[in-house]
Amino acid sequence: MPAPRTPPDETERLQLLESLDLEGSEAEEVFDRVTRLVSRLLKVQTAVFSVVGSKRQYFKSRVGVEDQEGPREYAFCGHAILQDQPLVVSDATGDARFADNPMVTGEPGIRFYAGVPIRTSGGLAIGTLCAFGTEVRTLTADELCILIDLADIVQQEVQHRERLAVAGRQKLRSAAVLHASEARFRSIFDLASIGIALVSPTGGWISVNGALCAILGYSQDELQRLSFHDITHPDDLHSDVELLGRLRLGELDQYQMEKRYIRKDGRPVWVNLNVSKKLNEAGELEYYISVVKDIQAQKEIQADLTSVYAELEERVAERTGELREREAELRSVIENANDAYIGLDHEGLVTVWNRAAEQTFGYEASEAIGRSVDELIIPPEYAGQHRAGLTRNVGGGQSTVLGKRLELPAVRKDGRALMVEVRINALEMRGQKVFSAFLHDISERKEAEARREYESRHDMLTGLLNRRALLETLPIAQARAARTQRSMALLFIDLDGFKLVNDTFGHEAGDRLLCEVADRLRAVVRKTDSVFRLAGDEFTVLVEGLADCEGDAYTVAAKAIEELGRQFRVNGGVAQVGASVGIALFAPGSRASVDDLLREADGHMYDAKRAGKGQVFPRRG
Repeated sequence: MPAPRTPPDETERLQLLESLDLEGSEAEEVFDRVTRLVSRLLKVQTAVFSVVGSKRQYFKSRVGVEDQEGPREYAFCGHAILQDQPLVVSDATGDARFADNPMVTGEPGIRFYAGVPIRTSGGLAIGTLCAFGTEVRTLTADELCILIDLADIVQQEVQHRERLAVAGRQKLRSAAVLHASEARFRSIFDLASIGIALVSPTGGWISVNGALCAILGYSQDELQRLSFHDITHPDDLHSDVELLGRLRLGELDQYQMEKRYIRKDGRPVWVNLNVSKKLNEAGELEYYISVVKDIQAQKEIQADLTSVYAELEERVAERTGELREREAELRSVIENANDAYIGLDHEGLVTVWNRAAEQTFGYEASEAIGRSVDELIIPPEYAGQHRAGLTRNVGGGQSTVLGKRLELPAVRKDGRALMVEVRINALEMRGQKVFSAFLHDISERKEAEARREYESRHDMLTGLLNRRALLETLPIAQARAARTQRSMALLFIDLDGFKLVNDTFGHEAGDRLLCEVADRLRAVVRKTDSVFRLAGDEFTVLVEGLADCEGDAYTVAAKAIEELGRQFRVNGGVAQVGASVGIALFAPGSRASVDDLLREADGHMYDAKRAGKGQVFPRRG
């Protein structure tokens, strides 16, 4: 059985662990509450907040285990503290690290283990929040997220105690301990798996470690030629600078924030930043100490995972008989949930309205409780539909919404509309049906999705559809032509003389001319036809449902040449351009691909230019 390796910062880790007074101390409710939640939410036999000492692991908080400590050499947690990510072992008998571990081969017969390292603000892993059991098991993504979130609660408490210890160390620690702290900092700087930097008062990098370079994608020399302003995401720079100013003025001893840096390759990366300052003997600012932890993966997981509180909803439905015992516990979780939680009685009146609901909808709990939910947050046009659904659900009719994740419109107290993602569950309470709903404001996400979709398919200068939209539209149009047995045509249009406009009047005037070209092209086609800007002064027109394929296509091309040949007014002057048009025809039954049509239309456009410009090619037969 391979014993866990000793961390490179073991001496400093043990010194800091001793100062936190966690090893061998009495049980505390702040930790016991978390281990109970782990046991219940993950449905495991045993949950432990384990502190890893020099020879033993001490169980600061435990559920399902009698012993208060155990040998470090057998401890799964000894392996977990060596990792940056959670350690998950689905079947210990099949893992070379644990297969012959006495805790696996003998009592208690561990098979499953999952542990999340608990770290100090300096990145030292002092122990884990872990769960284990005697049956083989694989954690779901939601269950792992629950364990990580609960471990973060334990970690915040440990870091809070660490800050208290640091604040009082001038009185409580000897010169020898101070020396050890300095040695610890030097060791952390060189060996830490998280980024550490010394930053000058002006924002330049004095010294950076390898981990920070790996996070940002720069070499040490490249970073030291930049300042933190240069690589901070514009949306996060103001908050960072404001906190740094308060730290410099002495209003803060340190600050911590989540922010984004811009990597060398241009990609943003989320980090957790902790900044403190170093003063010289005269009490003057010498430099800042920045500790940077890469949390990009965590952010991505949080963005994709559904709400953890769906698990709580299901447990409320399954464990009606346990509601009284767990009332205080659930009230705390619901009240501090990130999502709005609303409880309704059988008449649709609000019985629970948490803090997030106050923030989301603008009503205080005292205003909302006892009122009908449809007069609070449901738009008037949906109120009748809501009341009919409530009557149907209370009466036992078939529901179209219960237990499903829906996206619905809502309204705030101030009248502003928003979109929410909602999941509603029903359960029986004292012979009557009641309802619980978790709601998450997705307005910004929906707006961002719509904006990204629009920008991905439209040319930002002219508002026309772009090349991507053309490539998506053409196969659909071909299929429609085959289905309706109506031909279509693709016109490839290139402006003649546009470069002279740019050279004479300037690029800004050229941009305005392109916008006018777009308007004129829209005017010459039917509403069922589509106009695209490919790039520069190149445009395409897709004409569908043609009875006389060749004749109709040439009619549109002639109108386009005529319209674009009229003078344009730019910068108080007059500009003249023309257009050369290449046509590709597509009849039902044709096997021409999208690339074939584009290549044919493009080639004919160049033939038209060579024929003297202001021409259509191929010439009408």
